[in-house]
Amino acid sequence: MTLELYGGAAPAGIAELILDAMGHYGETETAEAKLLEAKKMAPGSLAVHFSLYKFYFYKKRLADAEQIARESLIEAARQGGFDPDWDHLDADSANWSNEAAHFYLFSLKALAFIRLRRGDESGCRRILDKLFELDSKDSVGASVIREIAAGAH
Repeated sequence: MTLELYGGAAPAGIAELILDAMGHYGETETAEAKLLEAKKMAPGSLAVHFSLYKFYFYKKRLADAEQIARESLIEAARQGGFDPDWDHLDADSANWSNEAAHFYLFSLKALAFIRLRRGDESGCRRILDKLFELDSKDSVGASVIREIAAGAH
């Protein structure tokens, strides 16, 4: 069995760990242990990165969510063959519709939202400005975060 998640398919053993973590969501330590085991077994799995930063975000562990989102950017850039530092990127740095590059954009959006939730409105806006430079068609829906940030004033 594979599991299709944002970031791609998780292979059988990893999919089972993610599903088990989801089934134990209310048991934070158990769920986290399952996700960390999945990450240890498949450190390059973007689906695992996605699951882990979402888990931390929903558990309001924003520092942990930010750390994993940043690790996700590095891994997606490695897989996509481009610079992981978003300050160095432009619209021509990658084929942004490629799975790894698109995941990078999605994780950058997640990072913007995490920064906003952590009270860093200027950091959020800086990331959003870069996102709109890289993804002018808003394929990852960063405009939603921009609207939330605009209402945060």
